[in-house]
Formats: sequence, C-alpha cells, structure tokens
Amino acid sequence: MLVNVKFFKKIFLVWFFLSTSPILYAGEKEEIISRLENIKSLEFVFDQSINKETEKGNCLLEFPGKLKCNYFDEKEKELVINNKKLSITQKKYNKTYHYPISKSPFLNILYKDKLLEIVQSGELESTDEIIKLVYFGDNEIIVFFDKKNQDLRGWKIKDQYNNNINFSINIVAKNDVFKKGTFKLPEVN
Repeated sequence: MLVNVKFFKKIFLVWFFLSTSPILYAGEKEEIISRLENIKSLEFVFDQSINKETEKGNCLLEFPGKLKCNYFDEKEKELVINNKKLSITQKKYNKTYHYPISKSPFLNILYKDKLLEIVQSGELESTDEIIKLVYFGDNEIIVFFDKKNQDLRGWKIKDQYNNNINFSINIVAKNDVFKKGTFKLPEVN
C-alpha cells in the first residue's frame, strides 16, 4: 500500500511540473517583453567571440537601429551602426570602412520590434541564472536574458559570412539620452 502512495505522489509531481512549466515560461516571456518595451537605450560592456577570436569593448545602443562600440584593442577600432549602414574605423591607422548590413541577423537585436518578435516566438529554455530564447527565422538567433532581472545578457548568431558570433553583455546603464551626433557615421578616407 505504501508503495502505491509513493508511486502516485511521484506521478502527481511529474504531472504538476509538466502542466505548470509552460505557464512559468509564459510568465518569463511576459516579464522580458515588459522590460524591453520600457527600454529606449542601453550602455554596456561586452565580450565578443567570432570563430574563437575574442574582443572586448563598450557600446551605446539606442533603439531603433543605432549602435556605437569602442573596442579595447591595439587598432582602437570603433564600430558605428546607424540604421542599416555600418562603419568600422581603425583609429590607429586613420582608416574607415563602410559596409551594408541589410541582410545581417544582427539587425534583429538593434530593432526592438524584431527583438520582441524573437522573445514572443522563440523557444524558451531556462536555468537558475539564464533565460535562453532560440528563434528560427531566416537565421537561427539565440538571445540570452538574466533570470533574476530579465536584462538582456547577449546573443549568438551566424553572420552572412557563416561566422559564429557570441556576444555577451553586461549592462551599465539604461535609458540614457546620448548627445546628438553620437551615432553619426564617419566619412570614408
């Protein structure tokens, strides 16, 4: 008799966990969506890995579609995205290069409506520290959020050149107003 009670308790616990976990996931998604809707800009430090090469720096992100990053490297690299145009300047060599990024999956992070779509449509996995959303659109995008405060923590994408890009961030400030011209693309030299 005692064996049957233990068996039914286990069955009940498994059933309870399986029936409530989608509700928990829906709650986590709603929390993330609510937090994202209230963000106009972010300032963060980052670690970026592209095919086993790691770079570090800091960025200013303003929704929609504006990003400025300064890399902590010997070339003194600066990246600026203003909507669908990208420039990379190597200050040490006084060289600026411009690239189109209209097909880059990275744009999904820079436009809040796209990021919200990833959160709403993505498959959610959750651990004690991280919420992971996997989105299968034109390209697979994985976006990470902090479990405690639902802050954006980074993303993994494959770029148009088939490079694996892992981008981890630590948010320093939210909703700062950046001075005019912060995201101006430099001239080609």
